[in-house]
Amino acid sequence: KERAQVTLQSIGDAVITTDAEARVDYMNPVAEQLTGWTVAEARGQPLMQVFNAVHETTRAPLECPATLALREQRTTDLASHAALIRRDGVEFSIEDSTAPIRDRSGTVIGAVLVFHDVSHARVMANQIAYQARHDALTGLINRREFEAALKQALESAHNDNRQHAVCYIDLDQFKVVNDTCGHIAGDELLKQLAGRLQERVRGNDILARLGGDEFGVLLEGCPLDKAWGIADGLRAVAKEFRFAWQGKSFDVGASIGLVPINQDSGSLAEVLSAADSACYVAKDEGRNRVHVYQPDDRALTRRRGEMQWVTQIHQALEEDRFCLYYQTMRPLTQRAASGTHCELLLRMKTREGQLVPPMAFIAAAERYNLMSTIDRWVVRAAFDFLRRHAATVGHTPLVTCAINLSGQSLCEDPFLDFVVEQLQRVDITPAQICFEITETAAVTHLTRAMRFISTLKGMGCRFALDDFGSGLSSFAYLKNLPVDYLKIDGSFIKDMADDVIDHAMVESINQIGHVMRIQTIAEWVENEAILNAVRGLGIDFAQGYAISKPQPLEELLGATPGR
Repeated sequence: KERAQVTLQSIGDAVITTDAEARVDYMNPVAEQLTGWTVAEARGQPLMQVFNAVHETTRAPLECPATLALREQRTTDLASHAALIRRDGVEFSIEDSTAPIRDRSGTVIGAVLVFHDVSHARVMANQIAYQARHDALTGLINRREFEAALKQALESAHNDNRQHAVCYIDLDQFKVVNDTCGHIAGDELLKQLAGRLQERVRGNDILARLGGDEFGVLLEGCPLDKAWGIADGLRAVAKEFRFAWQGKSFDVGASIGLVPINQDSGSLAEVLSAADSACYVAKDEGRNRVHVYQPDDRALTRRRGEMQWVTQIHQALEEDRFCLYYQTMRPLTQRAASGTHCELLLRMKTREGQLVPPMAFIAAAERYNLMSTIDRWVVRAAFDFLRRHAATVGHTPLVTCAINLSGQSLCEDPFLDFVVEQLQRVDITPAQICFEITETAAVTHLTRAMRFISTLKGMGCRFALDDFGSGLSSFAYLKNLPVDYLKIDGSFIKDMADDVIDHAMVESINQIGHVMRIQTIAEWVENEAILNAVRGLGIDFAQGYAISKPQPLEELLGATPGR
């Protein structure tokens, strides 16, 4: 008995023993410290008078653990969120275990309660649980927790015919702040705007940061007409928000996709996809607006089609199902060097071997920033072909091999580095390479275009300005773009034999090009009448079905260019 007494006095856990009536019989020093009662004061008192335990969250008093153990005659534990309120009001988070005490004959004569302070561990556990549910930057709930709440809303809609709505919010000009002022400024913008948005939603609504500059709002018990009003209010908050950073001020704005949730709603993934798609349509239609999802929405149908092409593009790249075709350009003047001139054209093959023209998938590639990846494939494939066959192409020397580049590639410094690396890797004549860039891309990204052109021209490559006249055409830009060719947009060429205005426009472009010592190319030359009109104006090259149709690149090895 003395050894047990010494042991109980020494251990780190609090120990209280009671009699068969759940009255305190003994307390060790740790129990005295945690309860605020001395043994002398507590002896004979009901346990719950000394051991004042409540639920941490609800604050409801807990059942006496000794009474429970005595009644059920087994070891028991308190609720997992138990808190002990000391006599002076200080509170501890605790874990406990209570067991009945039996005499030598097996008769229950009391109970022993063992408990210890887990306040620090529980604080740490609560912090970890909070961090797992919330976004560290804004303090809003994170995507995983939002999806869990959305799943419950869907269940209530399916089972109880309740109406909800979900908003998908994408900030419109966030990238400008990030690129201009850095990520610290971007983070501060998100924190400030998250606070403004939180003030605008109702008390029972759930606002979450889904990632990057994207937010989600679950509007519980909210019909569509009311949801639209709330969504438009959130849009107005973002539009009116002014972010100031180091003397600069920025407008942001938001595009919002709104999806009603009802008995007919699909799965969690389908609802999120619909919200994302509706948000995309809001952006595509001018930004700073709310777009309500409709199952038969044409814009959404188009977007789904583009998303399917994105998957097919990735698969085609992985399975090497892209291929190159070529179309020849016929020299028409003495200025145009004789020999083989061609433009490389991209095609995709289906798994069944059918050809897919670029107009089917290029829009999706541009929309989802895949053009740089595709352009890399084209450059690598073209250079490898020329490395193997440049000396044996056709029956005349290969003078020009034109390769189209997208505006996305033109803007990426890594892409320029890639082209330089490829030129250095293969043994080809750089003068055979002519990169075609659209007029719109060149003018929109003028500084980068000038750097791109000057770097590769310095290595011997040539450049053509494609679709000239179709976009932001200004002859003044030509002074800053040292291109070798102007490719006159086919929309003017195709009717120039019959339309005097188109004829005059083509003539003007051709004359200005020649004054600036830039050779001209007419595309979409589809018949002899157009060819004669083009030749009559002194345009240097003609390209189109009247000259040749696109052919697989391998056939260039034995081709005889038309004259």
